[in-house]
Amino acid sequence: MDVVSACRAFVSVSDRGSFTVGAAAARTSQSVASRRVAALERHLGEQLFERTSRRPTLTPFGQDMLPFARRLVRLAESLEHEAERARRRPLRLAVPGTCSTGELAYLVADARSQGVALEPQVGTPMERAELVRAQEVRAAVLAVPPDEAIWTVPLGLAGTRDPGRRRVYLETLRVGRADASPPRRIWIQPEDDVPHVRDPITRLRDAVGLRPAQLVVAGGLTAAVAEVLYSSDLLLCSAAQAEELGLHWRPVGELALARGFALSAVTEGERARVLERLDDVLARCLGTGPDPVVVGPGGDGSRAG
Repeated sequence: MDVVSACRAFVSVSDRGSFTVGAAAARTSQSVASRRVAALERHLGEQLFERTSRRPTLTPFGQDMLPFARRLVRLAESLEHEAERARRRPLRLAVPGTCSTGELAYLVADARSQGVALEPQVGTPMERAELVRAQEVRAAVLAVPPDEAIWTVPLGLAGTRDPGRRRVYLETLRVGRADASPPRRIWIQPEDDVPHVRDPITRLRDAVGLRPAQLVVAGGLTAAVAEVLYSSDLLLCSAAQAEELGLHWRPVGELALARGFALSAVTEGERARVLERLDDVLARCLGTGPDPVVVGPGGDGSRAG
C-alpha cells in the first residue's frame, strides 16, 4: 500500500472532520480517501476513526497515530520539494573553448528539451580536468588520445589562402636559404596543446626540416586566428572551426591528427545520465564528423581524399 497517500488522507479527514471535505483538500475523491484510510487501518491493525456518528471521530488509537502521520506527510512533502529543486539545479559541464557560441546555445537548448538544465563552463584541457577533480563542475569533456575517446574530431591546417590541393604537406613550408619572405608558421591553439596532438606534429616539424619557430603554441584562440588572418600562417584546427572563421581547411598530408574527447563526471551515474541524454548534441557541439571535410569560405563540403 501507499503509506504516504494513506497518511495524507488520514490527516486531511481528521483536520476537516469530514471524508468529503478532507478528500477534496487532498485532491482526491471521497471514495478513494475512504479506501486509503481503511487500508491504513488494516495495515496498522486498529481503527483510526469511530464510524458510529455522522462525523468521523478519532479513536484513542487514531489520536496516538495522528502526530506520526503528520510528520510522515511533512517529510514526504519536503522530499518532493527537494527533488523538484534537484531536478531544476543546473548541471555544470566543462567544455572546450573550441565550441562556438552558436553550438553551445544549441547544446543548452537541446539539453533542456531532454530535461537537463545545462550550464556550460568553457576551459582549457587542464582547467577542465581540474574543475571536475575539484567537483566545481558535475561533469567535464576531457582531452584524451583518440584511441581512448568517445568523440573524435579530425584536425588539419587552415589559412586565408586556398592551397589549391586537397592536403597540406608540412614539407612545403620549409624555408630555403635564399627565401627572403618570413617563414610560414603553424599555430597550435590551447585546446590542442596536449601531448597526443602537440608531440606528433612537433616530431613531423623536425623530420621535414622546419625551423622550431614555425610551430607556435598560442596563448589563446583569438590571438592565433588574428595572426593567421594577418599573414600567410596556418591554424591547426577542425574543419568546423575553419568554416566558422572563413578559412580554407585541408588535412595534413603526412600525418593524421585528431582531437579525442571523453566524458568525466563526479559520479558514474551522472556520467551515464549525460551520455544517455546528450551524446549526439555534445558530438555536434565538439565538431565531430564521419570524415574530414575540405572547406573554404562558404564551405564546399567536399570530402578530403
